[in-house]
Amino acid sequence: MSEAGTGVHLHRRDLPDGLDLGSVVAVDTEAMGLVQGRDRLCLVQLSAGDGVCHLVQIQQGQTAAPRLQALLEAPGVLKLFHYGRFDIALVRAALGIDTGPVYCTKIASKLVRTYTDRHGLRDLCRELLGVDLQKVQQSSDWGAETLSEAQLLYAASDVLHLHALKAKLDQMLEREGRSHLARACFDFLPARAALDLAGWTEVDIFAH
Repeated sequence: MSEAGTGVHLHRRDLPDGLDLGSVVAVDTEAMGLVQGRDRLCLVQLSAGDGVCHLVQIQQGQTAAPRLQALLEAPGVLKLFHYGRFDIALVRAALGIDTGPVYCTKIASKLVRTYTDRHGLRDLCRELLGVDLQKVQQSSDWGAETLSEAQLLYAASDVLHLHALKAKLDQMLEREGRSHLARACFDFLPARAALDLAGWTEVDIFAH
């Protein structure tokens, strides 16, 4: 294990044995690109919402990460994403992990922030938390054997604020009477990811 900055821990291939991240874990991924089936999974970021981030570097050709799988599939642990549709499909394709249960801040935002079309993570952090995320490393070679400190800190920033965003969005969902609708959407998300992997990425199966 190596560290980059305060509270950022890098692990190779899997999480360390015995790590407890609590009942709600923020999760994000980095890949070589955004095309399912072409671009490989390179990094999985996780945080318990305590300002500490654990990064798991996935090696080229790796097909399993047992401790990571146990966490992402644990029924008593809520996995918190921003645009979970992509991340859930990516870890399923790469590592055979069926992630659940899940919560997605992007879906929650679209259900309650209907006054805007800006639902990116940076937009949410700026409006709801007063935090300005820097996206300098967004386009980066995540498949490199050695990741720079700037890459690791960027990757960590994508999960460190999700718990606080969930708290704000939950208040808005409750206020607008859309909490049950949001939960139904979250429950469907793994199936939506499976549809993407099966070839229905651009097809709305609910359309006429």
